[in-house]
Amino acid sequence: MSPTQMAGTVLETRQLTVGIGSKVFCRGLDLQLHAGERLAILGRNGAGKSTLLSVLAGLRAPLSGDVLIAGESYPTLGARRSALVRGWLPQARGDAFASTVLETALVGRHPHLDRWGWETEKDAAIVRAALAAVDLTAFEDRDIQTLSGGERQRLAIATLLAQQPKLFLLDEPIAYLDLKHQIAMLELFDDAARKGAAVAMVLHDPALARRFCDRVLLVYGDGEVETGPAAEVLNADRLSDLYEYPLAAVESGGHVSFIPK
Repeated sequence: MSPTQMAGTVLETRQLTVGIGSKVFCRGLDLQLHAGERLAILGRNGAGKSTLLSVLAGLRAPLSGDVLIAGESYPTLGARRSALVRGWLPQARGDAFASTVLETALVGRHPHLDRWGWETEKDAAIVRAALAAVDLTAFEDRDIQTLSGGERQRLAIATLLAQQPKLFLLDEPIAYLDLKHQIAMLELFDDAARKGAAVAMVLHDPALARRFCDRVLLVYGDGEVETGPAAEVLNADRLSDLYEYPLAAVESGGHVSFIPK
């Protein structure tokens, strides 16, 4: 690996083993994700994708091994500095109290504020741009408890965009979204990668993973993992093994999709 790539390493795992109790989902993973790269994490339900992602986000301890972001461990960085580097989109969220869409999205700016600081006009402008990017400009004053599932998901993405992290860790970022907004949100993260961020996301559609990601990480659920370039790894035979169901590859318009046989 070149010195330039090493300098651009945003996320690194060293002999990472992840599991819950006696169940091991991932064993001995060595992974590097560089600035500008997009990684898809694929696997069956219950294979441990979300658990692995939570370990990469520093929210769960691994069974063994290390996770480094920007060359440092989460304990060394601390919560505040970690939030300036890593943005986390969980699979499920709860709203403890009512707030407006704008107030909720402003939370994304909190890592950038001083301990007793308040949001500035610059912060508000960043948040409004993020809301516009997810098609929620007209929703600023709406109570978040009145939003649909898809609108709430787009708000969560806007909050993350407003945070402006160097590393996006996304657990099913296109859940609840219609087809138009699925593609639009993936294009937003594609744009973030072009601007220098690293992106790792759990996806369920291997065709979208192949289209929007440079690399993939396959999680088989028994400790075995496999990683490599999306165009090489994502083929019908390997995906049939991953999902334990026969799939066929279909090409149209320069894109490859995978359908059940």
